[in-house]
Amino acid sequence: MVVRTVFQILLLLGSINTVVKGASIAKGSCQAQCGDVDIPYPFGIGAGCYINDWFAIDCNNQTAVSSTPKPFLKSFKLEVLNISLQHGTVLVKYVNYPIFWICANGTKTTASVDLASSPFVFSQLANTFLAVGCDNFASLASPDGAIVGGCMSVCVKNTTLLTNNDGTSCNGINCCQTSIPSSLQLFNATIESINRESPSNIDCKYAFLAEKMWFEANLINPFKIQNMSQVPVALDWGINTTLLPLFTGNNQSSSYNSSSYTRSSKSSTFTCFCKSGFEGNPYLPQGCTGISTSLGLLFLLIGGWWSYKVVKKRNNIKRKENFFKRNGGLLLQQQLSSSEVNVEKTKLFNSKELEKATNHFNVNRILGQGGQGTVYKGMLVDGRIVAVKKSKVIDEAKLEEFINEVVILSQINHRNVVKLLGCCLETEVPLLVYEFTLNGTLSHYLNGQNEEYPPTWDMRLRIANEVAGALFYLHSTASTPIYHRDLKTTNILLDDKYRAKIADFGTSRSITVDQTHLTTVVQGTFGYLDPKYFQSSQFIDKSDVYSFGVVLVELLTGEKAISSTRTPENKSLATYFIHSMEENNLFDIIDAQVMKDAKKEEIIAVANLAKMCLNLTGKKRPTMKEVAKQLEAVQTLRKAPYVQQNCEEVEYVTTEMYEQWDAISTLRMSSANNGVVSSLESRPLLYF
Repeated sequence: MVVRTVFQILLLLGSINTVVKGASIAKGSCQAQCGDVDIPYPFGIGAGCYINDWFAIDCNNQTAVSSTPKPFLKSFKLEVLNISLQHGTVLVKYVNYPIFWICANGTKTTASVDLASSPFVFSQLANTFLAVGCDNFASLASPDGAIVGGCMSVCVKNTTLLTNNDGTSCNGINCCQTSIPSSLQLFNATIESINRESPSNIDCKYAFLAEKMWFEANLINPFKIQNMSQVPVALDWGINTTLLPLFTGNNQSSSYNSSSYTRSSKSSTFTCFCKSGFEGNPYLPQGCTGISTSLGLLFLLIGGWWSYKVVKKRNNIKRKENFFKRNGGLLLQQQLSSSEVNVEKTKLFNSKELEKATNHFNVNRILGQGGQGTVYKGMLVDGRIVAVKKSKVIDEAKLEEFINEVVILSQINHRNVVKLLGCCLETEVPLLVYEFTLNGTLSHYLNGQNEEYPPTWDMRLRIANEVAGALFYLHSTASTPIYHRDLKTTNILLDDKYRAKIADFGTSRSITVDQTHLTTVVQGTFGYLDPKYFQSSQFIDKSDVYSFGVVLVELLTGEKAISSTRTPENKSLATYFIHSMEENNLFDIIDAQVMKDAKKEEIIAVANLAKMCLNLTGKKRPTMKEVAKQLEAVQTLRKAPYVQQNCEEVEYVTTEMYEQWDAISTLRMSSANNGVVSSLESRPLLYF
């Protein structure tokens, strides 16, 4: 924390220095920046913003390769990378300049930029002259042909690059470098072989001028120059002494250095700088600002910043406390304390953990959206992948549902029910953290295209058996019976092994063991909703059975619970399914994959079971225990290929079969000659 605070103060100091320096770098109200480059006076953009035409800058807002505008030195059409008032330099670059090269198949050179009569020279301190290629003598010549510099590089067999211990790569072997003279405004380069009688077979050799820092940072391997069309070069600049009266007397906090470098015998230049204790632009009236003022401003800002952080921290704590209360934190604590919930397993996450886990709830992390909120994929600091449910803004009427989901899921421990890892109540909307299920929802699995793991009959039967077992557990085995109240294929998730896990318990309710029904405001999803519950508002365990019946039909047919493509009277899948069975058209609506994989008697058995679940009279529906038992029977007999099943022909029955189990019983019959007896009652139905 202390280190971070110090770092923030240093950043603040740097920003203050930037403000001090940048507040008045340009003249008057002139544009002070082009793209990412500061444009300080005497340079300028637009008429009246520069000291003379040599310092005029064009800000090109329509570059071919970038939408960011770029500055150009108007006199030479050189792109400006940086302007330094402190060092009196401008860093420029120009396509195909200033690189010279010669190749085995001919010579190609580039004309140099002529800086004569301008206030610019090639910087002696900031630049270096380089030659790349072995058996190479590169010389630097002035316009009159006099050699003013040069270097040689030799060849080393079986290598193209050797480096010194200090990491530089231009040591006279395959590459060399040297300094340039002062006051250089125009030059040419000559490239020759050292051994003219037996020249090397290197294809091309290069000579070029480049800014030293750029070369050291970007050309560790100088041979990369062959792939480049431009390199940056530093130019020294100064103000002509004829303009000196413009600067004397106007800025008592600045000084000037006359004749800093000579352009010719007839002209000289000067540079300005701020006196000790001042910073800013010395070329502007009152452009240099006292550092003491900056330090005072710094301490003032630090004090204000510190106070702001303290107040902000207190406000954040208070804000989180208010969110915790508003999101039902007190109610949750009361529920947890009054129930037999293992509080240690219900972790309270903080907001920062979940913001980091979901990349600040990035839209790219969204797994799905429903009526109660949005689910994001996240990764905790320990590497666990989780699903974070961000609830919608809820009022007090909805608050009980959210807390109810936390309490109910905290009581459930079943492999086919999604596991709640914890929650966060200190945010504007509540957050729930679940185990992550890799393969989405059952609805997506049935309606999507999965060539690797298609929804075969065995997969569908196993999923049905797992969901039935989980509902049986909720209704009968859990410490307090739980009604889901919104079972549907979008609330059934599939893990990495395509095992079913029931999710979304926002509308679920716990009841005491002596209760037979629950009277509530009708909630659920059309197409899965028990018609009896819709009429009476009394939800019973058989209401979940009805919803499961719809899911079972979806597994058989691959159809959606509600579809506008079917006729209006058959818009509901449950109605469509019942009508098809009554009209003896069951196999016309069964999914093609199921027809391919399953035996007809298996389809009939499961279809009759689904029909019983969809009985409009709740009392005539089987319990989830009975449903789970019959599905397990179908699955068990299917998994026993060694059993010689002499099943009698199943007669398709169109009358009421709600208390008959003919199809299932048929499957359970086996030949006495085989000595096989199906004894489902003698073995446990589910394993928890």
